[in-house]
Order: sequence, then C-alpha cells, then structure tokens
Amino acid sequence: MTPGLILAAAASGSGKTILTLGLLRALRQRRIIVSPAKIGPDYIDPAFHTAASGRASRNIDPWAMRPSQLAAEIDVLEKDSALILCEGVMGLFDGIGPTGIGSTAELAARTGWPVILIVDAAKQSASIAALVSGFISYRPDIFIAGIILNKVGSPSHAHLLKETLRHKYPDLPVLGCVFRNPQLDLPSRHLGLIQAAETLNLDQFLDSAADAISQAIDIDHLIRLAKPNSLPPTSKSSSVLAPLGQRIGLAQDAAFAFVYPHIIDGWRNAGAEICFFSPLAGESVPVTVDAVFLPGGYPELHGAALAAAPFLHSLQHAANRGAKIYGECGGYMVLGRGLIDAQGQRHAMAGLLPLETSFAERQRHLGYRQISLTNNCFLGKKAASFRGHEFHYTKILSESGASSLFTVQDGLGTNLPDAGLVEGRVAGSFIHLIDCAD
Repeated sequence: MTPGLILAAAASGSGKTILTLGLLRALRQRRIIVSPAKIGPDYIDPAFHTAASGRASRNIDPWAMRPSQLAAEIDVLEKDSALILCEGVMGLFDGIGPTGIGSTAELAARTGWPVILIVDAAKQSASIAALVSGFISYRPDIFIAGIILNKVGSPSHAHLLKETLRHKYPDLPVLGCVFRNPQLDLPSRHLGLIQAAETLNLDQFLDSAADAISQAIDIDHLIRLAKPNSLPPTSKSSSVLAPLGQRIGLAQDAAFAFVYPHIIDGWRNAGAEICFFSPLAGESVPVTVDAVFLPGGYPELHGAALAAAPFLHSLQHAANRGAKIYGECGGYMVLGRGLIDAQGQRHAMAGLLPLETSFAERQRHLGYRQISLTNNCFLGKKAASFRGHEFHYTKILSESGASSLFTVQDGLGTNLPDAGLVEGRVAGSFIHLIDCAD
C-alpha cells in the first residue's frame, strides 16, 4: 500500500496550500511519483496540485462521501504512486459544529495517515509550545508526526522556535522553518485563489516555491514519516449520480471549471461518453449528445462573453430536441433567464429555467448540504438523497414558476428552504453534488 501524509494547519491562512504546492513540485523534481489530494469540497486547490505534481488531484471528504466512495478515491490515489500527499481543510479540527464533523482530523483518524502540522509562527516565540501542546493532546486518535514552522521572521526567530519545541517535545521533529516571503503568494478573488489555468507564469511560481521549500524543509525526513492507510475493507462504491445520458456534453473552461473527477469517472465507468466543449472559445453544445452538464465556475465574470456566444443558442436547441440538461451553481445561473454582473449589467442567459441572479448584490452562501429530490425526475426517483456543498456569493432575485428540485438540510440536519428548479428535462441548483447518501 502507498504511504500517505496529511499537511494540516493550526488555522486557515497558515500557508498550507503554498507549502503543499512547493512540496509537490520539489518531489516531482526529484522524480518521486506523488498523488496529491485535498480534504473537503474544493475545486481550486486541486487544480494547483495537479499543475505542481503532474498527477490529477482527488478530493476526499469524510463527511460527504460514503465509506466505500472514500476508499475508492484512496484506491485511485494509491495506483502507481510512491506517496500520497493530502492537503487539509481550514484548521486541523475545524469542521461542522463544535465537534468538527468532517474535519481534517476526522480523516486522519479514519485513515491513520500521520499529520504534519503547519504553524503560522509570525507573531509567536515561546508560546509556540503551548499551541503545539494543545494540538497534540486534543485528539489521541490522530498522530502529529512533525511540525513545519511557516512565516518565520529571521534566523534568530527560527532558532528560538525550534529550541522551545525541542525543550518541550524532544522527539517531535521540526521539519523546517519557512521564512516570510511575499513572492510565495498567489492572487485571490471571491471564491479563493485565482484558478490555476488563469494564473500567469504558474510554472515559474511553482519552481520558485519548490526551491524555497527544498532549502527550508527536510524533505527526506518528511517522506520517512508517511504511513499506509488503515481503512477497513469496504464493498465497491456505486456511482454517485447515474449518467445523465449515453453521450454527455460537458462545458469546461474558465466559466465552467468546477468538476469533481469522481463524478466523471462514475459516468465513464457506467458506459457514458464525455464530450468536452468550451463556451468561451466559441464552441457549441455537440449536436450528437443526449445530455448536457454545466458545472460551476465563474459565469458571473464572463456574462457578456457568454451572452454573445453561440453556446446559448445551441443549449436551447439541445433542450428543444429533448436532451437532458443539468446545471450546478454557475451552470444553474446560465440556465436562468439572466444574470447581473458586478457592474450591474444584466446579461440574457439561456432562459430554460425561471431564474434571475445578481452578482452585484452579493449574498454569501456556504456549507454542506443534505438534499433529497422533491419529485421523480431524470436525476432519480423522489426522495433520492445526496450530499453536497454550496459556496457562492450570488443573490437569487427570482426563482419561481417551476418545481423545486431539492429539499435541503445543512450539515447538522437543520431544515433549509428548498433549492433549485426542474422543468421537464432541465434542472439545476446552486448545490454541488459530492456523493449519494444511500
């Protein structure tokens, strides 16, 4: 079995993504085949992982995924790989509610993978020992195998931090101290980092990050700390979502970039053919498909281009000839009648669902979702249940005139308003599906 490590942090903003990218690129430069992974619902970080490592990153989610699906994702990561390097989400114990359901720590406990704790040490000296002590003792079912100190101010600061930790925990390795470096920052926007495909000079940045990490961290020691997973055997996972059709047209570009690989893998394994096309490149829905999937992304940043693209007419034609059409988040917005961009300009969309949205009037929606189909439709039978995630800043101006798609609860089981719309063979919602709940 391929050994794995989890790179976790004491808090969000500690720099774990940049350190993960630098390590992935440094290991690739050493010709070590590493499979990257991201804990939790995230589309942006995995794209950077893929660019850094040369291997497709996978999401593994201890709350949203069934045990069989979680095991299946790890099986993919282990194939032809020497090491699994898994980036955590938020702080190590942060998840749903006060007990941290679905946290990085939960995945560490279930897999047995050792944790490398990344600590932002910018404003600490001797207090670092108290912080690390709390993380070590908080959950006895996880193993913190090493520490990386990030945003360290100077060599003397590094010496003080290491000596403080060595005095308290002589057997806990400090794998390195990474000094503050504004050149190791990536630009962000409203949903996180600017997408990897849109980041200028990304390879140059990744090589620079690898150089800094190689100089600062004992990578050989880090590799030796990895352990195989200890998950119990499970039955083979079933598809998350039955294929929408035999030939599925899938929009993919900067406006439609948020696709989980395991969804596509499940469709292909069930015999479906995936036909990718780029609306922003002027490509239409392939005329041979019998279904269309519009994933999430950033249509709110490309409203004018999408409104002028032949894609919208081809989408309408696909609907008229009876193709099944499903949109998630940004894809759902495009299925509506119109979207208003950040400057307040309205752009006509496909008009296949009675929906109007605005990015000018922002309203944050974030969290896990437990959802069930309100009625029979092409996504499944009434009450079929899924788990997913919602994260967007778009305000719904109107959403009526068709049946709701899902009944909804949050991650703790609190009832929320129904979500999405379905009208015949067209459906969508702002929720990204991760797995079925059965």
